[in-house]
Amino acid sequence: MDRPHIFANRIEAAEILAFHLLEYKGRLPLILAIPRGAVPMGKVVADLLLGELDIVLVHKLGAPLNPERAIGAIDESGWTYTLPFAEEFGETKNYLEEEQLRQLQALRQRRMRFTPFRRAISPSDRTAIIVDDGVATGATMIAALHAVREKHPAELICAVPVAASESLEQIRQLADKVCCLHSSTNFFAVQQFYRDYPQVEDDEVIKILSRSASQNGSGNGEDLAT
Repeated sequence: MDRPHIFANRIEAAEILAFHLLEYKGRLPLILAIPRGAVPMGKVVADLLLGELDIVLVHKLGAPLNPERAIGAIDESGWTYTLPFAEEFGETKNYLEEEQLRQLQALRQRRMRFTPFRRAISPSDRTAIIVDDGVATGATMIAALHAVREKHPAELICAVPVAASESLEQIRQLADKVCCLHSSTNFFAVQQFYRDYPQVEDDEVIKILSRSASQNGSGNGEDLAT
């Protein structure tokens, strides 16, 4: 029987992830968290691995009449991944173009809000570890992996506590390494694997990133959207 692994919270999950990534400790890995929920996790992983923290900005594309249902995802460059079954939710070419424009604008606003005084840290020739609190459809992680791969990291790693089994198989094809603590065929929502799963607000993300920038210095970055 496929029984879910339950984490107390995101912090516990991040600590366990870091333990499974200890081979990268001291090699200054770049930890790229997907906002907002994964940013506190990324901070924990970066601290435990003596790495550097930044974000990779992607946004899901919502289904017509049901924006919470992902039909794909977009990165800062405008590159878009759509799920194979997107058309089942009434997605049309016109709707998709409009949704892409909406979410691309949302990403630009998030970049200005989250890192207003510095550019994104370049993953070029570095070990880049993308962290999220879970993978359901896989769309946002696929977009994140694509965005970072375009910047030529030395090694690209996906690190998540939980994932839907089918989505995980897709992701394995795009990352050099996948660190997943638990995969499930009975996957309904990421929060089912956490006892405590509070919303992470923008203010918390900004505070964490500001502290990390102060600790590491804010120079030598580049815009992931370029």
